[in-house]
Amino acid sequence: MLEAQVREAVEVLKRGGIILYPTDTVWGVGCDATNGEAVSRVFALKRRDDAKSMIVLLDRPEQVVRWVREVPDVAWELWEAAEGAEPLTLILPEGRGLAENLLPAERSVAVRLVQNEFCRRVIHKLGRPLVSTSANLSGEETPTTYAAISEAIRRGVDWTADPAMEESTATHRASSIIALSSDGGFRIVRR
Repeated sequence: MLEAQVREAVEVLKRGGIILYPTDTVWGVGCDATNGEAVSRVFALKRRDDAKSMIVLLDRPEQVVRWVREVPDVAWELWEAAEGAEPLTLILPEGRGLAENLLPAERSVAVRLVQNEFCRRVIHKLGRPLVSTSANLSGEETPTTYAAISEAIRRGVDWTADPAMEESTATHRASSIIALSSDGGFRIVRR
C-alpha cells in the first residue's frame, strides 16, 4: 500500500497538484516546493496571507545544501541532537531554487528533515522538497488527526493519502522552530 500511495502522490505533485498527507507531526497540505503556481494554490486553499512562509520538508541532510545557499554550522548540530526526538524545523538564511512565492522578502526558508516514511519516499521520488503546512484554514485550530480536518481542506486538494497511513509515531502537534542567522545567532520561534 505504501508504494502505491507514494506513486500516486508523486504523480499529482509532478502535475502541479496539491496533496493532503500525514507527516511526523500533524497532517499537512503540500505541493512541489519549486512550483510557484502550486504554492499559490496552497496559500489560497488555506486562505492564508502569502507573506507568511511555509515549511519545506527534505528527506535527508545532504539535500539541505542544494536548497539553502549557506547552512550555519550549528544547524547540523541541532538536527543531529534532535534526531529521534521531537521534530525540529530550522529557519535558514537564503533559500535557493525554490518557488519565489515560497520565500519571504529576506529569502529565508524553514526546513525540516522529516522522519515519516511516506514523506521521505515521496520527496526522494519527486527529487524536490515538499511544502508542508498544517491542514487547516488560516486562523483555525490545527487538526491533530485526519478526522479533525475540515471539509473545506479535504475538498480543496487534488489527492489525499489513505487515512490509515497516519503513523502512530506522529507527535500530533507542530514542530519546534528555531531561526538561525548566518553568524550562528538564533531565536526560538515556537517550542
